[in-house]
Amino acid sequence: MSSTRIDTETLRRLPKAVLHDHLDGGLRPATVVELAETVGHTLPTTDPDELAAWYYEAANSGDLVRYIATFEHTLAVMQNREGLLRTAEEYVLDLAADGVVYGEVRYAPELMTGGGLSLAEVVETVQEGLAAGMAKAAAAGTPVRVGTLLCGMRMFDRTRETADLAVAFRDAGVVGFDIAGAEDGFPPADHLDAFAHLRRENVPFTIHAGEAHGLPSIYQALQVCGAQRIGHGVRITDDIPDLAAGKLGRLAGWVRDRRIALEMCPTSNLQTGAATSIAEHPITALKDLGFRVTLNTDNRLVSGTTMTREMSLLVEQAGWTVEDLRTVTVNALKSAFIPFDERRALIEDVVLPGYEAAL
Repeated sequence: MSSTRIDTETLRRLPKAVLHDHLDGGLRPATVVELAETVGHTLPTTDPDELAAWYYEAANSGDLVRYIATFEHTLAVMQNREGLLRTAEEYVLDLAADGVVYGEVRYAPELMTGGGLSLAEVVETVQEGLAAGMAKAAAAGTPVRVGTLLCGMRMFDRTRETADLAVAFRDAGVVGFDIAGAEDGFPPADHLDAFAHLRRENVPFTIHAGEAHGLPSIYQALQVCGAQRIGHGVRITDDIPDLAAGKLGRLAGWVRDRRIALEMCPTSNLQTGAATSIAEHPITALKDLGFRVTLNTDNRLVSGTTMTREMSLLVEQAGWTVEDLRTVTVNALKSAFIPFDERRALIEDVVLPGYEAAL
């Protein structure tokens, strides 16, 4: 099937996998409005449609720091049990409605303790909400498996505490770890204690790198910290002087040859200035060069996007085919932080048959 014949409804039906999606960046606008009223938080507007537009416009600044600042309002309504339960449950249901069959949701517990919950209580509450969402999705005939990544904030000093949480909850739905926040000036190597602890405990982790900062952040994430995946990683192209010729530098070669997944988020990258257009986004060239690229939403509210929309943009503006979409979906599941037999079952029993059935 050629790219020009893939309509939106077909794209929505395709089974999808998302590895890079932030819980606090994917709330429903109406939910933000309702919860803000209950906690007395002032929003830019109380009209859900206007709030969605405000987020999208504010995020299109080309500035990662300003992009991150838009999370003030979502985090404000995620400081108590009610807010966390509701947003986690709705998160799962929204993925299921978009055709996602496997997702990894990430968030920073340390940013959600303002209402008096402990770090462990935040994790327990989010897991309860996610479980409720998965049960409802399964009952509706749209099952989705969701694993959790706990984020340490790279600007602060609680990453080891968060790593301890990831270890403590690894048999209760937490599948891995990440560090997030502003990259520039906050190198991943500042958090070696957390990463060393995770390696000792056999807990996988990814690291935001190669978005606002270049090759040194990717090098540190992989060779100094030991990350198994890279969040974003668009700047790996700095080590490929001629994308058309495909001659790789040593770091780029390492990433490709060792099948290190790149969690790429096209719309988000345009908003933060890490890419210039969908048509020229590095995800296409890297896919064609054999890198293990994956397609992700990053923050669905902030970017005004879904997995279906990300796929549609690549089809319409970068010439992707259904085979390309299947490839990145399988790539994501191959690099998911769940056991091999579960990954294989999702690929063989859900994704591949789902593509055949949809087309």
